[in-house]
Amino acid sequence: MMNKQLFLILICTITFGFKAIAQNDVPIANSKEYTIAEIKVTGTSNYNEQTVIAFTGLREGDKIYIPGDRMSNVIKKLWDLGLFSDINFYITKIEDDQAYLELEIQEVPELREVTINGLKKKKRREEIIKDNKLKPGTKVTENLIANTRANLREEYKSDGYLNASVDIRTREVQDTTASESSKVDMILNIERGEKVKISSINIEGNNVFSDAKVRRQMKTKRKNFLRFWKRSKFIAEDYKNDKEKIINKYKEKGYRDARITSDSIIKKGDKDIVINLQLEEGDRYYFGNIEFLGNSVYSDQQLKQVLGISKGDVYNGVLLKKKIADNEKPDANDLTNLYQNNGYLFSQINPVETRVYNDTIDFEIRIVEGKEAYFNDIVVNGNDKTNDHVIYRNLRTRPGQKYSKEDVVRTVRELGQLGFFDAEQLSPEFKNVNPNDGTLDLEYNVVESGASQIELQGGYGGGGFVGTLGLSFNNFSLKGIFDKDAYKPLPMGDGQTLSLRLQASTFYRTFSFSFSEPWLGGKKPIRLTTSLSHTVQYFYDAYAREADRDRRFLITGGSVGLAKRLSVPDDYFTLSTALSFQHYNLKNYNIGLFNFPDGHANNFALTLGLSRDNTFTNPIYPLGGSKFSITAKFTPPYSLWNGIDYGDLANQTAYQDEDGNPDLAKIDQQRFNWLEYYKIKFNGDWYNQIVDKFVLRTNVEYGFLGAYNNDRGIPPFERFYLGGDGLGGYSLDGRETIRLRGYPNQSLVPIDRNYTATTGVTRNDGATIYNKYSLELRYPITLKPSASIYALTFAEGGASYDGFKDFNPFQLNRSAGFGVRIFMPAFGLLGIDFGYGFDPIPGTNTGPNGWETHFIIGQQF
Repeated sequence: MMNKQLFLILICTITFGFKAIAQNDVPIANSKEYTIAEIKVTGTSNYNEQTVIAFTGLREGDKIYIPGDRMSNVIKKLWDLGLFSDINFYITKIEDDQAYLELEIQEVPELREVTINGLKKKKRREEIIKDNKLKPGTKVTENLIANTRANLREEYKSDGYLNASVDIRTREVQDTTASESSKVDMILNIERGEKVKISSINIEGNNVFSDAKVRRQMKTKRKNFLRFWKRSKFIAEDYKNDKEKIINKYKEKGYRDARITSDSIIKKGDKDIVINLQLEEGDRYYFGNIEFLGNSVYSDQQLKQVLGISKGDVYNGVLLKKKIADNEKPDANDLTNLYQNNGYLFSQINPVETRVYNDTIDFEIRIVEGKEAYFNDIVVNGNDKTNDHVIYRNLRTRPGQKYSKEDVVRTVRELGQLGFFDAEQLSPEFKNVNPNDGTLDLEYNVVESGASQIELQGGYGGGGFVGTLGLSFNNFSLKGIFDKDAYKPLPMGDGQTLSLRLQASTFYRTFSFSFSEPWLGGKKPIRLTTSLSHTVQYFYDAYAREADRDRRFLITGGSVGLAKRLSVPDDYFTLSTALSFQHYNLKNYNIGLFNFPDGHANNFALTLGLSRDNTFTNPIYPLGGSKFSITAKFTPPYSLWNGIDYGDLANQTAYQDEDGNPDLAKIDQQRFNWLEYYKIKFNGDWYNQIVDKFVLRTNVEYGFLGAYNNDRGIPPFERFYLGGDGLGGYSLDGRETIRLRGYPNQSLVPIDRNYTATTGVTRNDGATIYNKYSLELRYPITLKPSASIYALTFAEGGASYDGFKDFNPFQLNRSAGFGVRIFMPAFGLLGIDFGYGFDPIPGTNTGPNGWETHFIIGQQF
């Protein structure tokens, strides 16, 4: 008989290697075998006593050695659960060979709340709690505390705060009941300190490249290039990448064995560090013989053509790696893509150095072609608004089709260009990949984004404020208009576009409606577009700043068009055609463009267009590719068959007044009764990724308006008006407004010098020729689906002319500036530009135009 003994059995340190409780107990040292008479569980725990005992594997009546191996494993197993902060085994009593045991456990406390000191921003505190999973109810283990501390230190270190300190303490909560687990509050004291800055970067061992050239490979800088006295901040991740870039630079120039033999970071006080780099450049090498092994699908000559490396070329390890597989460009022209675009998903290509002699390296490109792969199941997940058929008709991958990486990449691009999904989150995922059967499943995961937009646009143009209100439903469903349950607020999901638009100013009103079906008939990508519009324009007195509603100009029109994707030269091309008609009705309206204040004109035209668009992937912020379009719009050549001599109208009695003088109103009515012209336009955009997500957009535009019959002349409609924000598109008398920032709207047009000389009033009749060039450097601030934001700087120039006699492609109105764009799904593209015009406005001699502010709301550039 014994009193309760504090026989503490804590032997977990010597039993760490065991994975399970041994059923056959092993005695330790001078241990003795006992029969378990009783097991009790004490301490704080929410777990049922019998549950804990059952988990130990011990039962009353079991034979057990004390101390023994089985006891040690029980303790280890309980510790491994991570649920207890303290575990003790006691022998409370021994009678003969009967042992009474008590298992005392203290459950790991739960987290009640977190207090973070040292941070000002609430959002940052919320991020720390979320990232480290510090939500209420979390078990507060030593491991949780250690990981949280390490994570925060590493995070601040990666941001340049090498001296950041993180102190984590817990405080027991006293108001919990006995039946509850113990709770603690966690207090995080964070002292970020100042970012460590680089006072100098010392480089030794470099003879091939100068110190300056080595430093140019580094994002880590000792001085800011604008302010030489400003030292740069140290970012650990950047520094790690910098060292790799330095070695890659040497490898690009043939120095295969170049390496950094040592690098050190020496602290100078609390705020400064010195970086020392020791380089070993090695010798320069050249490519020797390059042989291909294992290839049966492609000949050596075909593979050499893609590889693009010949014997005698300077060794370039970076280029060789990219020519085998360029991980930065999914559609690169490399050997891996050559195979994978032809079904060989499981192919493996490895360059191996077979011989190094003098300064030459021979290579074998060893190829394991593997089995051809075929798609099995193709699945799309995440489209809760867009109907399945809209997505599946845009997929270039089909079940049973041979695998092609190019088709997968192209599908992702085209799904992004639909505008229905967040392009940044489009992700294809391979599943059930079976190299033996040569099959795989493919899942496209999409995230819906807002496809409908409210267009709110405002600006000054043509002498007054112009405002636009529009509704654009870009994923509309016409077949759902009779389904009352589909109105949310309108039927959606079939990829059609429905737009309603109202544009108005003090002297101008336009109402328009358009509808577009991208897959007419549902089988082929043939787009049908229809539109209707009505415009009322009143005479505007610029001096009185008011509109005369008794003098008005009405335009009513419509159009219908078809566009078909082509297969040659490639399937990025689209051929389009459209028929349009506008009826112009003048009522006591004469502003000098034509000589009849009352009358009408008709504009019936055919437009043919050819375009190519291979931009990717986000239509709001393309990272690469190009798009261009060339269009030709022309009317029937009525003068070929109507038998009218337009050069002799003034001599015909029917077109003279009572005194025998030419009646200019009648003459112009005849000339412009049915408009006769042709118009050719070219627009090209190129997107080049400079570094990271810096993108250079290059744009060129040209336009020409001509006449079949010089005696009939070019009509006063359909002309080009250059300058400003490009507000309005087609408007007023059919004019096209062309954006050129840094100048007032529609201000860069030729002056009618004869009219000015006769009346003393400056009049702009629009241009028949224009050219424009633009460079725009963009960088994204965020590309999240809720709001995509990017900043830009631009330089552009352009001019417009009355005809080829005045055309001078080098005499441009130049401008430069900066701006920002915000794309919100509900409102489209919003933005503001600040442009400086370097040249005077035509007709003035006031020097540079200076700064102009342009607001962009609803337009897509």
